[in-house]
Amino acid sequence: MRKVVARADPQGHDRPEPGDRLTVSGAPPAPGGPAPASAAPAADTGTTAPDAARRLHAVMELAKALASAHTLMDVVGISARQARLAMDASLASISVWERDSGRLRVLVNDGDLAEGEEALPHAETYAVTDFPEIIDPATWPTTWSNTVDDHDSDHERVVALRRRGRHGCMVAPIMVEGRVWGELYLARRAEQPRFDAVDAEFAAVLAAQISAGLAQAEHYQRIEKLAFTDPLTGLANRRAIDQRLDAAMARHYREGIVVSLIVCDVNGLKRLNDERGHDVGDRLLERFADQLSACSAMLPGSMAARLGGDEFCVLAEGFSPDEVVAVAEELCRRALRMHDGEGVACGVASTGDPVGPVTSADRLFRLADAAQYRAKGSRAIHPVVAGRGQPPDLTVSLAGDETGPGPEPGAAGMPHRDRRRFRGALHNAEPGRLLAAVLAALDEREPGRVHRADTLGRLEIVADTFARALDGVAWWISYVAPHGRALRTVRYSIHRMTGTPSAARARYEATTTEYDLAAYPASAEAVRGGGFVQQVGDPGNDPAEEDLLLIGGYKAMVVAGGTNAAGGWLVEVFTDDMSLPVTGLDPVLRALVAVALTGGASLPE
Repeated sequence: MRKVVARADPQGHDRPEPGDRLTVSGAPPAPGGPAPASAAPAADTGTTAPDAARRLHAVMELAKALASAHTLMDVVGISARQARLAMDASLASISVWERDSGRLRVLVNDGDLAEGEEALPHAETYAVTDFPEIIDPATWPTTWSNTVDDHDSDHERVVALRRRGRHGCMVAPIMVEGRVWGELYLARRAEQPRFDAVDAEFAAVLAAQISAGLAQAEHYQRIEKLAFTDPLTGLANRRAIDQRLDAAMARHYREGIVVSLIVCDVNGLKRLNDERGHDVGDRLLERFADQLSACSAMLPGSMAARLGGDEFCVLAEGFSPDEVVAVAEELCRRALRMHDGEGVACGVASTGDPVGPVTSADRLFRLADAAQYRAKGSRAIHPVVAGRGQPPDLTVSLAGDETGPGPEPGAAGMPHRDRRRFRGALHNAEPGRLLAAVLAALDEREPGRVHRADTLGRLEIVADTFARALDGVAWWISYVAPHGRALRTVRYSIHRMTGTPSAARARYEATTTEYDLAAYPASAEAVRGGGFVQQVGDPGNDPAEEDLLLIGGYKAMVVAGGTNAAGGWLVEVFTDDMSLPVTGLDPVLRALVAVALTGGASLPE
């Protein structure tokens, strides 16, 4: 094995130490021991290494490409392709170290694939113990190199080279937050030059650039997870269950699969909170959530969620109503055995039971809610199941007619599901609280509605709440038709005028103007699911976007977009010197726009 150790010089630049260059062995040198003898120099192929300008251009191209990547797989796919091109390699692969299983899992292979290799492999994994160099922190950051000429080595990388007909490989660890996340693997054919110390330096630079892209993608994923996860219990939240239920009901209409809901209310929580404090009550909710999760695992593929307060549910697809009722029975038994608990009121509704036509997700929720309400009122220790009572079934009657509006919240019919509103400061730019504020506003539903069907209405809630939390100046919402290139402003709001009202007013009044996305590349990327922050005077600003700031008298903008079946959407929030800082808030706005676009799709007016 060859290794080149990149160490920091006094000025903080990475440089290889001459004594560490191109050493060969079947494994890394023992700690503190001398390096093995150097390998023979590679034959002169007549090909010179790319010059510094070309390598710098390659790094810039990788950085630019990663700026448009918004998911983990986007990052690894772009990174593998750009690294292969930059290194003149025949193949580039990126693997992740899955610590729970102790294996390196290949996420992507880009380039000339050998027999049995896949571009996006499903199960290409290797025991991390076969690559001890990646486990040992003393060797970080190191770049390793192997060739098929390492005849005395039975290292897994050499064996793989021979098996796949390649001549040499170079591996650079990918570090995220100070730990090895995985590795960048590069291979060359026999007719290509061997990897050398200069290649090793460059591979380390590329791996560092990839690390930055992965960190950004993982940060965005954490924000997205926060939007769809209950922070106390770790279960899915009401937003996630709404989205999943909509999709399940669509499959029910198309394919006739059975969709079932278990809705339950933890008994005695208010008494526990009043007598022993909310911390004790929260521990009860956490313990019940654990039992709910365990029971939902009896219905593989189901989703367990906390709806809010003491209400929980399980959504199951493809199981018979009897199977779902049996799980609900088990949940009731477990809840009765919980310390400090008083059991659970549990209701079940299924499209497979005689409950009449179920033509909406809301209808199924009303049926399960009504069953849970009857269980609560009768202190039942077993589930109440909609459609299984003596006709006329009281639960189905309580849920209301499918064609009518249903009982009013708080009446003798449906219990009202109160939502906890965000109660932070008037203005707050802390990402978690900002996210919570906007999500709370989105959650304020009309009675009897599972979600608002108007895309523009949901985006307006996001834009307006987000802007007000930042004490912003204005917001815009724009739309582009599927496969179109003309961006049209469809709604806007001015919270206050800036220092250049005449110029700004002219722009506000032009609300029907269409803009060619070709002239606004940053916005064009955002419409496809991206986002960005731009502040006046920052180096590297998109000139077209900076013109928007200057014309309106703004100091900064936060922009995010996305698509649904109706087309592409763009939300722009503008701020000035009186507003809170917007640095780093584009992932938050991107996540919120994604949430707003998960409901029913509708065209703008």
